[in-house]
Amino acid sequence: MDLNRQSLNYVYKISPSSAETPLSLNELPDRLPVSDIDQASGFVHLSTSAQILNTLKWFFKDQASVYILQIDYRKLESQIRWEDPKAEVCGPRGGEGMFPHLYNGLKLGKDEIKRVEILRKIDGEWDRAIRAAAQSWLEE
Repeated sequence: MDLNRQSLNYVYKISPSSAETPLSLNELPDRLPVSDIDQASGFVHLSTSAQILNTLKWFFKDQASVYILQIDYRKLESQIRWEDPKAEVCGPRGGEGMFPHLYNGLKLGKDEIKRVEILRKIDGEWDRAIRAAAQSWLEE
């Protein structure tokens, strides 16, 4: 994926539906609990809109729904590093390029999140759910 970061508006955090994330921005806490993988890595794993589908297929394949947290890229750009997704974790995922990783002390809450959506599989597939989201709220 040849990503022009200059034109990027948003990056996304995917959280399992068991994380009980408020949908209302007014109800978001200052800091949401971080995932085990984020805690172990020391940063928040993010995806671009183009990377979400494969991330769902690799890491959330057994989930029926997830929370998608939309984050204003420009607001946090200075704290984001673009890094290799470490193919040894899940194998090569062609064309996705580097992933955005947020280095800000594992803080993700009301100050960082612009929108919260629930994404549900359609007919057991993430592909259709992503296509539907891209028509309404999922954007670069």
